[in-house]
Amino acid sequence: MAELLTHDGTWTFDDEVIRIVPGRDRGVHKLRQTLGEVAVPLEAVAGIAYEPGRKGGRLRLRLREGADPLLYATGGGLPDAADPYQVSVDADRTGVAEYFADEVRHALLLNQVPTGPTGSYLLPGPKVPLSAGGGDGALTFDGERVTISWNWTAEEGKKSAGARELALRDLAAVEWRPNVGLENGHLRFRVKGAQFTAQPPKHDPNCVVLWGMKKELGHTALLAAAVAARLPHPSDPAQGHQGERRPELLAKQSEPQDGLPQRVADHAEDPDALLRRLRELGELKRDGILTDEEFTTAKSALLRRFG
Repeated sequence: MAELLTHDGTWTFDDEVIRIVPGRDRGVHKLRQTLGEVAVPLEAVAGIAYEPGRKGGRLRLRLREGADPLLYATGGGLPDAADPYQVSVDADRTGVAEYFADEVRHALLLNQVPTGPTGSYLLPGPKVPLSAGGGDGALTFDGERVTISWNWTAEEGKKSAGARELALRDLAAVEWRPNVGLENGHLRFRVKGAQFTAQPPKHDPNCVVLWGMKKELGHTALLAAAVAARLPHPSDPAQGHQGERRPELLAKQSEPQDGLPQRVADHAEDPDALLRRLRELGELKRDGILTDEEFTTAKSALLRRFG
């Protein structure tokens, strides 16, 4: 068991699941506090890194592409402060953070967890019902239907069309983009059978403009994730363009893999599993992937696991 306690949140790891509980301080982003505790199965993890800073540092968990509907729906657009898979580390907890990262790496190595994309979501979406406010409208999602009502700032075309009700079964995809500089963000819903157009968000009746306020960003991102979690996974061939890997997620996937071999192994245990794992560790040490110290640590952990 590894545990990291900071003012920004608490992380625990029991060899199978990383449990992340956000801090309750005012400085903790509203999205993380609203999302609450997150349980990340080891099979959803691609890597982990501790990044030292002037005063403390930051522990970052990298998930496999397609494992989490929140990360997929937001397309890598969440700021660091809102990312539930990062935590600020106090100066007196840096050693604990490094130990925590080492424990996760060893578990990934021992279990030969692949780093590539997943074929299904390994984490659930946010709980429903959810409500969110945008720049020109408000949204609700009850798990089956998205409702959009417009406010006085909406364009006349939207207001004259009236409130929108979009059944989940009629949606092909959801698209969330944060504001960048002076350009507004948006939360857009793609309807099945409708031809894609580059209609500006302020004129699209299936799109709410986002101005970039913290509360707005957090609530709309969670609503987008809740919808995405209930739609077919992006790897589904029937999803067409949604099955393609997003460029921004591809960029993250191409980052260094924290020294982990990109190999897929059979997770099923059998009488020869221990010998097989020991041989694999020996090969990794021989090939220079593991140092002597890492090999000794991994071997001890393996023997404890099969003891």
